[in-house]
Amino acid sequence: MNCMAEVKNKVQLIGNLGNKPDVRTTDNGKKYARFSIATSEYYKNAKGEPSENTYWHNIVAWGDTAELAEKLLNKGTQVSVQGKLTSHTYTDKEGIKRFVTEVHANQISLVDDKNNRNGKS
Repeated sequence: MNCMAEVKNKVQLIGNLGNKPDVRTTDNGKKYARFSIATSEYYKNAKGEPSENTYWHNIVAWGDTAELAEKLLNKGTQVSVQGKLTSHTYTDKEGIKRFVTEVHANQISLVDDKNNRNGKS
């Protein structure tokens, strides 16, 4: 059996939280958490100088994963997020149609490194 045939939409990111997760409960009682993480890419530019690109990723966690995010995550926390890439559209207050891409997290893990000592890892 080809393992790649089974994995069609999987994302894994390691980055730092921009803010504490925004945790809410839907009308039907399901808890969810929204937060963003920054990942960085390091490279040498055309002049051979070290350069960095930072990318922000929107993350949504549901149920038990949202509970975990609420208890453990704070601004600056370094995490590993695994999930699937999703996208949707909505119309904002000004009537403009917006396109959003998010990672729906099914696993969140704290990353233990020497620069991330928040007492939670």
